[in-house]
Amino acid sequence: MKPSIGFIGLGLMGKPMSTNLLNAGYPLTVWNRTASRADELVAAGAKLANSPREVAEHSDFLITIVSDPPALEEVLWGGTNGGALAGLKAGATYMDSSTVSPELARKIAAACANQQVRFIDAPVTGGDWGAKKGELVFMMGGDAEAIKDAGPILEVMGKKWFHLGPNGAGQTIKLAMNAILALEVEALAEAMALVTSAGLSGEKLVEVLQSSMGRSGLLDVKSQNLLKNDYTPSFPMRLMLKDLGLALDLAKQLGVTLPATTAAHATYAHVKNAAKEDMDYSGVMKFWKK
Repeated sequence: MKPSIGFIGLGLMGKPMSTNLLNAGYPLTVWNRTASRADELVAAGAKLANSPREVAEHSDFLITIVSDPPALEEVLWGGTNGGALAGLKAGATYMDSSTVSPELARKIAAACANQQVRFIDAPVTGGDWGAKKGELVFMMGGDAEAIKDAGPILEVMGKKWFHLGPNGAGQTIKLAMNAILALEVEALAEAMALVTSAGLSGEKLVEVLQSSMGRSGLLDVKSQNLLKNDYTPSFPMRLMLKDLGLALDLAKQLGVTLPATTAAHATYAHVKNAAKEDMDYSGVMKFWKK
């Protein structure tokens, strides 16, 4: 018998991740703040819970992926009848794939340990296309045995996962990686502004760049957004801005100075605050398009 899975958070990433689990034959119970997002899953056989706690009560393996730390804390500890943590049974496993602070991950791990629940912090990368294809990459902190046991579930949603250390390690690596991604895209936007202002083709810049030591799989994708002025969210700017803020908070705690990340945070914040639409973080190009 496959373990029953609970899934909380059916956004750009969570909905395709949970769809893949359902298609793989796992009994699935879901909850989302906007319940209508679960309609397709329910039609395909998932059960819709009335609260995060109810999801947890029906789960051998609980997964959450929500937008930010306050949303996660509300899911875990909020509500009139208690949050999801109150519903977890001893012996269950809980995996959070949100991007939050390492400090919050360790707080959750301590709460889970008190209930004899195994906790894995497992933020993901790969965009919504990776979620749809089941090709996500998981960055994981927690107990090695718990991660090993999660393997069959992980392989439905992802192509690779890394055990990086104790709880909090997955979140630390994810924040560092997202800082790099944000800086890469901002650097491309700056370079493209320089080239096009000189009357040259942005396409030529990308062609040369991708034939050089500067080539990048990320730029293969995001350069097309910039060239086409198409910023349909794959990874929304509001979430990248949140992650940059979390990285800077962690740097402050550790006594590390991040001047480039600080500057990038200010630029992304300027563009996000000026935007009327929810756009991909590659929309940072709008800073130079004005």
